[in-house]
Amino acid sequence: MSVSRRDFIKATSLALGTAALPGWVYSATPGDFRDVVDNRDEIADAVLAEAKKLGATYADVRITRYRIESLGTRESQVQFVSRGENYGFGVRVLIAGTWGFSASPDVSKEEAVRVARDAVAIAKANSHFNKKKVELAAQTASNGSWKSQFKTDPFEIPTNEKIDFLLKINESALSVKGVSFVNSSMSWVNEQKYLANSDGTRVEQYLIRGVPSFSVTAIDKAKGDFQTRNSLAQGRSAGWEYTTDHDWIGEARQAGEEAVLKLSAKSVEPGVYDLVLDPSHLFLTIHESVGHSTELDRALLWEANYAGTSFLTPEKRGKLQFGSKIVNFVADRTQDGGLATIGWDDEGVSGQEWDLVKDGKFVGWQTTRDLAPLVGEKSSHGCLHADSWSSVPFPRMPNVSLRPSSADVSAQDLIAGVKKGIMIFGRGSYSIDQQRYNFQFGGQTFWEIRDGKIAGMLRDVAYQSRTTDFWNSCDGLGGAKTYQLPGTFSDGKGEPGQDSAVSHGCPAARFRNLNVLNTGS
Repeated sequence: MSVSRRDFIKATSLALGTAALPGWVYSATPGDFRDVVDNRDEIADAVLAEAKKLGATYADVRITRYRIESLGTRESQVQFVSRGENYGFGVRVLIAGTWGFSASPDVSKEEAVRVARDAVAIAKANSHFNKKKVELAAQTASNGSWKSQFKTDPFEIPTNEKIDFLLKINESALSVKGVSFVNSSMSWVNEQKYLANSDGTRVEQYLIRGVPSFSVTAIDKAKGDFQTRNSLAQGRSAGWEYTTDHDWIGEARQAGEEAVLKLSAKSVEPGVYDLVLDPSHLFLTIHESVGHSTELDRALLWEANYAGTSFLTPEKRGKLQFGSKIVNFVADRTQDGGLATIGWDDEGVSGQEWDLVKDGKFVGWQTTRDLAPLVGEKSSHGCLHADSWSSVPFPRMPNVSLRPSSADVSAQDLIAGVKKGIMIFGRGSYSIDQQRYNFQFGGQTFWEIRDGKIAGMLRDVAYQSRTTDFWNSCDGLGGAKTYQLPGTFSDGKGEPGQDSAVSHGCPAARFRNLNVLNTGS
């Protein structure tokens, strides 16, 4: 059952005021991470000593606390408000070249020793089936604190202020004649992490991520048709200031206008078109065709869950012309606002930037300490991550971004060079094969380009290509002023499945002679 904002606040104000609070105090200052656990170093010492005594050649312990908040509304009503937290630690050990892992929500010295013993026992059992011993790339010990960039901790903002923000989005969309429905929501995550390992690393991190979103629906009752337009802005590593840094209210009204316009838009004629892709759309194509294909565990055929393997096998490095010469992809764990930006990964490797595709040539992968030696690399690029203290850390995607042109090229400049084409905004439905090669992508809004100018809205558009054909067809990139940093809050991988958040920065970009389908037919 949904309720109005007024009824919700009235019903919950007393309950919220008298609810039992946890016995700790959160702090946005990394140096105050001791609020998570006072004896963290003592627990780490106990884990590492026990693991070493039992024969581990390497061990690490992660103590992690997560706060999660989600709110949702529809039109003038509150749909849900939820807040949760979880807290615990995980221990990873390497014995006889084999990994073992165990975890517990009981963060105490006695439990830590027991969990270390369990991890060792699991590693020894696994070693009987391990055909290739794990070799770790060397890593210099790190010590310090790091926090993501944010101005205002969203967990300090009152619930009613957050609801008011969402309802203003709804009001803005509903002010457009023809809009029938609108849903809006927001989610915030606070991740507090402490890591210690047997190499001498002791680091702590404090991360905030947020993702407001909305969906607007317009209905033509006479035709029995409806069209939607979802928010184009995506999640960021940012605080409450993200609700004002982006014009969510203005975009909601624009979304309403475009949803209504889609009802009367011309259905696309299938054929070959040039495409100009806005960053709000292109980031997802990057994620699926570049982000997943450059994961080394997929390229080595070690991982196939959720997204398959990869066509970028080891013999292609330095040889495959992945894209045209203007195409440069970097993996980056330091990018401001990036959802995968960190101080250190989950084995203490510092955040860094490196090339994946250089001048169109495929040159590198995403690596961890145990993957790097398999392709002759002496150090890890810091791509190990677990989505919980109870999850096994494994290779996860960093921010993977397309560099903009060094020239001041606008989206209009790219459009001006197109005789017959389509400009696409926003993420839509998609499919891609199990080697990240053949794909099809839709979007949110589609605009016909005729003789270098926007000629009106289209609908029912999707384009098909192959990864290398697509990126080799790129002949124009926008400059820095067109660059945006969209991202996805939930990227799934593994079995059991884990989620992670990742961003993909890119400028507007132009692609030649792509096959466009009519999805309505």
